[in-house]
Amino acid sequence: MRIYFYICELLLTRHWMIDNNFKKKVVGVDIRIDRTALGVVNIRGEILARNEFVTTDYPNISEFVAKLAEAIVDMTEATGSFTEIRSVGISVPSGNFITGCMENSPNFPWKGIVPLAAMLRDRLGLAVAVDNNANVIAMAEQAFGAAHGMKDFILVNLGSGTGSCFFSNGHIHRGIHGFSGELGHTTFIPGGRPCGCGKQGCLEAYTAVKGVLQTAREVLAESDKPSLMRTDAELKVRLIVEFCKVGDELAIEVMRRTGVCLGMALAQYATLLNPEAIILSGVVSKAGKWLLEPANEAFEAHVFHNMKDKVKLFISDYDDKEINVLGASVLAWGVKEYSLFI
Repeated sequence: MRIYFYICELLLTRHWMIDNNFKKKVVGVDIRIDRTALGVVNIRGEILARNEFVTTDYPNISEFVAKLAEAIVDMTEATGSFTEIRSVGISVPSGNFITGCMENSPNFPWKGIVPLAAMLRDRLGLAVAVDNNANVIAMAEQAFGAAHGMKDFILVNLGSGTGSCFFSNGHIHRGIHGFSGELGHTTFIPGGRPCGCGKQGCLEAYTAVKGVLQTAREVLAESDKPSLMRTDAELKVRLIVEFCKVGDELAIEVMRRTGVCLGMALAQYATLLNPEAIILSGVVSKAGKWLLEPANEAFEAHVFHNMKDKVKLFISDYDDKEINVLGASVLAWGVKEYSLFI
């Protein structure tokens, strides 16, 4: 309700505004299963303000969008004025840039087709763009990170899912319906582990968070060796990474198996697309050398021979919280401007 009266007040004073006013701020939003982070970003790519809240507190999508709108207004007013914001970009798994919807997410409570861009635009009166989180991270890497200057590269995000983005000749290849890059839902092992999408043997079931934790359970069941992984009742990927750092043999084996699966899949990807580089991001990528070395070895063993030693494989330097908000800001700058407030 507060946003409604705020918009009405701005509309009443609209005729006093300068029509050609160039707005120098956007809002980037990163929606994840556990939390939603947002930031005000200026034209130089500087994050001027941040805010976040717990995603799981809002299992109803209408209530979630209402909370997101309120958080955006509160944050922007703390750094100036809501009327200084040009547009909003949203990074979310299963986001579709072409439709502006979140479509059939296997991991979120909001099922079916969710018109996320339209819902938030109606509340804020600003242009809103939505895209898959892997695409958004790739935008950030090209604009500010390791892919700066690259025209043909692959970004693979290893988080709650395994998503990817392919930049071709400087542009994202989206496919006719906007679903390009669903690497995690390619079949890796026919009849293998069940995946959240309903199929079996998807790559995501071996390289995303749930897949890594399943591998950890299997490794622990196969051996009676001591491991720090046995001492934690609620094992998380970040803990497995920490155990690798102190030399835990079984934790290292978990990441080795994950890296081999990933490297084999990336070799097929690269053989088809011939990229300059493959960049890994997401919580699983934080395993660093324990993931990257076996992945690179498997990659070189399976990639087409003319591409051996020619594709760079490395891990993003960005913090997960920062890169998604920055990428969402790049997305926001690219959407056609629309505002009730000029």
